[in-house]
Amino acid sequence: MSRSAHPAGPRHADVLTEGHYSAPPADLNFLDPKVWSGTVSRDKGGELTVGGLEVSRLAEEFGTPAYFLDETDFRARCRAWADAFGRDADVFYAGKAFLSRAVVRWLHEEGLNLDVCSGTELATALDAGMPAERIAFHGNNKSEAEIRRAVEAGVGRIVLDSFQEIVRVAHIAQELGKVQKAFIRVTVGVEAHTHEFIATAHEDQKFGIALADGQAAEAVRRALKLDGLELIGIHSHIGSQIFDMAGFEVSARRVVQLLAEVRDEHGVELPEIDLGGGLGIAYTSEDDPREPHEIAKALGEIVTRECSAAGLRAPRISVEPGRAIVGPTAFTLYEVGTIKPLEGLRTYVSVDGGMSDNIRTALYDAEYSVSLVSRTSDAEPMLVRVVGKHCESGDIVVRDAFLPADLAPGDLIAVPATGAYCRSMASNYNHALRPPVVAVRDGSARVIVRRETEEDLLRLDVG
Repeated sequence: MSRSAHPAGPRHADVLTEGHYSAPPADLNFLDPKVWSGTVSRDKGGELTVGGLEVSRLAEEFGTPAYFLDETDFRARCRAWADAFGRDADVFYAGKAFLSRAVVRWLHEEGLNLDVCSGTELATALDAGMPAERIAFHGNNKSEAEIRRAVEAGVGRIVLDSFQEIVRVAHIAQELGKVQKAFIRVTVGVEAHTHEFIATAHEDQKFGIALADGQAAEAVRRALKLDGLELIGIHSHIGSQIFDMAGFEVSARRVVQLLAEVRDEHGVELPEIDLGGGLGIAYTSEDDPREPHEIAKALGEIVTRECSAAGLRAPRISVEPGRAIVGPTAFTLYEVGTIKPLEGLRTYVSVDGGMSDNIRTALYDAEYSVSLVSRTSDAEPMLVRVVGKHCESGDIVVRDAFLPADLAPGDLIAVPATGAYCRSMASNYNHALRPPVVAVRDGSARVIVRRETEEDLLRLDVG
């Protein structure tokens, strides 16, 4: 489709500045390695490949929309986190980002632990063979049945989120004749520089027990008195998509102060602290995430310094990267449908998915990149908004980006960095069928989560 076919689409000199981009990139065909997974490239014909496979072939075999997960890249990121923190620390993959039995097996093989936050995430972990002692169980409202299952299975730690849960877990553990290792999650009053809905360490929210007014100290007091619990540490999580380490420094200082109070009052030095996750990734070329070894070095120095000042032995550190591992390893592949230019504004590009496979743009105003991947193009850039096919004006996948002006129905475009939360938060809005997750490695591809079918939806409708 030629430029003349889109007379209303603004040229690059006329682009709006309300979105992420104020000017088009120098090369629309460039695939920024910060944003794309490690085995992604373009072949000699200009088509995107992942794991050595062309996207046109993948689309023909698996359909669109679909998530394609670069297994080689995923495993490499697991090893990078494990190597960065070493044997004197623990890395727990945050399963809420994306979890499947295949992913659990990869984590197990690469030496990472697993954090779950529901009974069914726990069931997936156990079914796929993750040793229970390498599982941590989170959640602000764990049911008695979920707690019982976790204690019976022998999970390595339960993160206690309220005064009621302290008693609940202790009672169930005693009833089962066990002593459950536990952390207390505290809210440290640090609000990370992030979206309000995903900032979790300030007091006015549902997670944890506040340090303010001595509530966390009282939680420790109660936990230490209960025979069914072995309190081994303090947990803190300050938000998501964080690039600045300053928040972690303040959080660690306050957690260490609590450890010192516990020592002074009870004569006990808790041996572990968990600083949570939330480390950011590159969704666009302007994002600048830290590497695992940089994060490990910074956190280690912060904790060592604060403990030294408090006269404490440095505790064992745990972290919980989820998005930072799986986020960059996957992209979502779409087929272009309707293209609708709006005079003086932008061109709307509709795809065969939308908010049912990526709710984050609508929910968090998240920013994403997008590229034409079935071919390259020398056409001039046009400002676009990539939207879905759902009956909802907020059905936006990429708010503002540039694609070639000769974009045409039937082209394949891809949104990178969709490995985290997109499939986990996918829905059946408008009775959409949730896309498959396809793992790609060394020239082969296999479905690890299959595409839903009409039969799946109708089977649930018993009415």
